[in-house]
Amino acid sequence: MREWADFTAEEDAEGALHLAFSGPLEVSSVGPLDDRLRGLEAPVASIDLSAVPEIDTVGAWIVWRLARDHGATIKGADARARRLIDALRPMRDNGAAAPPPQPLGRKALEEVGAQVDRFARGGVGILEFYGALLVSLWTILRGRSPLRVIALVRQLELTGVSALPIIGLMSFLVGIVIAQQGAVQLEDLGFGELTVNLTGRISLRELGILMTAIMFAGRSGSSFAAQIGTMKLTEEIDAMRTIGVSPMEALVVPRVLASVLMMPLLGFYSAVIAIIGGAFISTITLDIPFMAFLTRVRDVVPMHDVWVGLVKGPFFGFIVAMAGCYQGMQVKGNSEEVGLRTTIAVVQAIFAVIVLDAFFAVFFTEIGWG
Repeated sequence: MREWADFTAEEDAEGALHLAFSGPLEVSSVGPLDDRLRGLEAPVASIDLSAVPEIDTVGAWIVWRLARDHGATIKGADARARRLIDALRPMRDNGAAAPPPQPLGRKALEEVGAQVDRFARGGVGILEFYGALLVSLWTILRGRSPLRVIALVRQLELTGVSALPIIGLMSFLVGIVIAQQGAVQLEDLGFGELTVNLTGRISLRELGILMTAIMFAGRSGSSFAAQIGTMKLTEEIDAMRTIGVSPMEALVVPRVLASVLMMPLLGFYSAVIAIIGGAFISTITLDIPFMAFLTRVRDVVPMHDVWVGLVKGPFFGFIVAMAGCYQGMQVKGNSEEVGLRTTIAVVQAIFAVIVLDAFFAVFFTEIGWG
């Protein structure tokens, strides 16, 4: 039969209580003891533990808190009880252990070291993921595994066809802004007709593909991370491996191929819509006929500007798809990870796209396509 912890109280001449505990002060035996002690209205002067045969952390916490709140002395405690109570003395009022203070310099160095370690581990993880993707592509090219054509076509629809309305709208508005702001500055210098050159070249060479890549990262990159992350969390990917289906071949390869194939087309589409937007606003504000604007673009924009935009497309699509799929595969633990990894995927993709675009700008200038 279980023995419950209890106490007796004697009141001295000054109205203070002297408590004597009996029975084991353990988590399984304290029962309503804590509520009874909290209900004491008179001050407690001393606590006697000589009749307590066993005590654990819960019992030590009850005794220590009572002594702390009333300023009581503890007597009759054996070696185990004293050791547990002494371990609780650094505790704050809210029950949280007070961490030892660290010098600011050491804390900063530890944080820098942790960031460097995470960066290195992330770099190694991305290289491993890239290697696994190359192995899967080689397996498919050798015919040892089939290409998921239906999945590829589905991803082409989701990443390409479904994105046409939002990319078209954004590009049209951006083209209006470029032409309007460019015309204001150029007209002050007496070169208002060069608005056509500005709108055509910047849309086909830079802004069309760059804006498309950023919108693609926010739309499709986040979708890749969320979809694969959710499948990882619900153990669908583990189930695929169990039945002999490679997640890289079934999930990652179709998304990467769809992104690489659709990005150049979406970038060119975006540039064309931006030029149309520039022609539209120029017809209203610069009195340049709509068709004359488009004809002028064909005359002033060199063909290599078109190729510059098209060459960037597959690289941007690959980066966005890799970031989304890789971060989706890293999801583990709980559903909060899905949102966190999705955010990281979008940020990493946009950052990498902008860095790569800067590299391409220098590269094409060096080869004479500036």
